[in-house]
Parts: sequence; C-alpha cells; structure tokens
Amino acid sequence: MTFADWQSLAPAAAARLVHERVAALPPAQQRAALAWLAPEKRLAAELAAAPVASPLKGLPFAAKDLFDAAGLPTFAGSAFLPEVRPDPAADGAFIRDVRAAGAALAAKAHMHEFAYGITGENPHYGDCELPGHPGRTTGGSSSGSALLVKAGVVPFALGTDTGGSIRVPSAFCGLYGFRMTPHHPWIADGFPLAESFDTPGFFTANAADLRATLDALLPESAGSPPPAPRSPLKGAWLALPGLDPAVERAFRAAAPRLAEPLPASTAAELLPLFAPAAELYAVLGGAETRVIHAPFYARYRDRYDPNVRARIDRALTLTDAEIARAQANRDAITAAWASLFREYDYIVLPGSPRPAITKAECTMEMRSRILGLTVPASMASLPVLALPVPLPDSGGLTTALQIVVPTIHSPAIRHALALHG
Repeated sequence: MTFADWQSLAPAAAARLVHERVAALPPAQQRAALAWLAPEKRLAAELAAAPVASPLKGLPFAAKDLFDAAGLPTFAGSAFLPEVRPDPAADGAFIRDVRAAGAALAAKAHMHEFAYGITGENPHYGDCELPGHPGRTTGGSSSGSALLVKAGVVPFALGTDTGGSIRVPSAFCGLYGFRMTPHHPWIADGFPLAESFDTPGFFTANAADLRATLDALLPESAGSPPPAPRSPLKGAWLALPGLDPAVERAFRAAAPRLAEPLPASTAAELLPLFAPAAELYAVLGGAETRVIHAPFYARYRDRYDPNVRARIDRALTLTDAEIARAQANRDAITAAWASLFREYDYIVLPGSPRPAITKAECTMEMRSRILGLTVPASMASLPVLALPVPLPDSGGLTTALQIVVPTIHSPAIRHALALHG
C-alpha cells in the first residue's frame, strides 16, 4: 500500500489494519520486531487528531527503539537499558517532528543490540527475518523498522545508520532508504552508538513515498542552494570489490542508468584508500562506543549480546596509535570524497555484496564484506540514498544502489529517485 492508500482509510480503519498486519506476522517475528505497539484505539485517536496538511498526515509509522517516545522505555535492543537510563518524559526530536508533520507513532521497533551490528540478530528478542523468506535476515541494525515496512505493517519507519544500518536493510528487504548526517538534531538525543558516525534516516516501500517523506521532513526550500549547480546533474559509478556475481551483474546493469563509470585512474586511487576502511571504522567507532558504555559496562557486561560484548571488549584494548592511524584514514577518505564532489554531484556504489543472508552467513567475514561497501561513505559523514535493485531469477531477492551525495539537501537525491523510478 502507498501513502495515498493509507490516507484513504478512516483513522479507525488504518489503526485496525496495523494490528491485523501485526497479527499476520509469525509470533516469533512479532516478538523480534516490536518493542511496543500502540493500542488500536490510541493509534486511531492520534491519526484522527493530525493537525496539519502534510504528505505524512494520517500515516502510522514505526521508530527504531533508540529514539525516545514520551512515557515509553527505550531499550535500544538490549535487555537492561531502562535500568540505567530513565524513561523519557517527552518525545525525542525525531519522533516529535514526525508527529508534528501529521503522522502517528504506531510502534517502536527492535534492533540489533545497541545498534552494534549489521545483521539484525538479537539474542534477547529474536532475529528479524526478511518477510517471505524465512531464515534470511533483514539486515541491521535497523532491523525491526525494515521488517515492519517490508511486511506492510506501516508505510514508513525511522531508523539510524552508523556504518550501514539503513542501507543494508534497504538492500536486503528491497526498500527505499535515506541516511542523513551525524550530529543532526534528530539523532542528537537518540541513544548513541558512535556519535561522530550516527545518523538518522527512514525507510519506505516505494520511490514516490520516499519522495513524499523527503518533501515533508527535508523540503528542498530548507537547504542552501549549491554554489554553482551543474545542469544536468552529473554522477559517476564505481563497482567495489567483494560482490557476488549475480549482485555485480545487477549493479553493472542498474548503475549506468543513473551515471557514467568513474574514470579508471580515479578508481585506481580510491580503491586502495577504501580497502581498509571497514577495519579502521571499527577502531574509530569502537573508541567512541566504549566511552558511551563505560558508566555501566562492567556491572552489566554479562547481560550484553555476546557478539556486542566481544566488540566492546576489543574496543577497550584500543591504543592511541591504532586510533590515530584510523583517523588518518578517515581524513584521507573525507578529502577524496571532497575532491569527487568537485567533479560530480553524486557517486553510485553497490549497497550489498549479496542478497539477504542466512543465519549461517552472519559471520565476521560477511560483516567485513558488507562494511567494505558501506563504510567509505560513513567515514566521510555523507548522506546516502538507498535504491533497491531486484536480482533476476532469485525468487524476489534484492540488492541496492548507494547514491552518495554531499549534503542532505542535494538536488541529486530527487534526481536519482526520478531516474531510478
């Protein structure tokens, strides 16, 4: 269903449909995806009370459970966070502003614990699986948000993206996604993973609805115009290594519809710079994460997901020299992107190395392959539009294109959406 389909329903009917679609999910997936579900009457009342004319008016939405909602505990995928952090008295900025745009909070969505993972696994609540493909993950860490949009429970959902947590679920679930930039007010009061990398963002099921979400939340008039916009806009694509053959074929078929190939000489400079980015991102992100968890980690260590615990334990051993080396890589990548954007308005990269992975494929090697594609943009704090790409003869599985742009108000965002559509 599109936004228009949802908006054609009476508030009570829309609230009832949310609950019917939740009930249609397998019980294990209800538990894996939902941290909180609005009571049907409460949701209907909020939908009916939407005060503004907006592209989001009268739409139910879900929010990743690291964004605060008034009076509800925020678990961030953990089993204990409300024990060390009081329940919020007011909505966080992102939920507040989306509600002010006329949408109603239907659910808070579970996630990879503390957003510290890319697969969507969670030992406390269960692993989020791609609807229609049992055993395959939605990707993470915005796993519950992606599942609820893919399953049609809500037409859009809020997520976050630190190293790929909107882009990877978009690729695995065939969704449209948008990652913003660090330090935006919408992420500043969410529970953090690594504050210099964390960004807010959102998912929709189709291109028109993503455009409507952008128009409501990030209108073109809100941004400063580029100093000398190119006409027409100019993009380039780069096929990063590590792709499965079917994904590489799909990428090489889809990317030229949006952009020209990056010159071989430029690609030869970028690829060695990008190659260690995932490893060095883990160092920089870990250094920030250990500070966030320091006040309670020792006391609650045994209650962490073992994989998340292992990452924090590793972060506690990081040396100043390791951090300095990683920061030098980040600085070099940021400079390289700045150089690219002097020539191009957007760069197209592959969004996943393979389609949605199975539980057995949720390995460190796979994590590194995925982050190798997504982290180059994260290291430079850049916004990214994720556009789904179907994989032929796969039974409905997908990958994605990453459209990397210099600012959240870049005209290339809507340009790429139009070309892709």
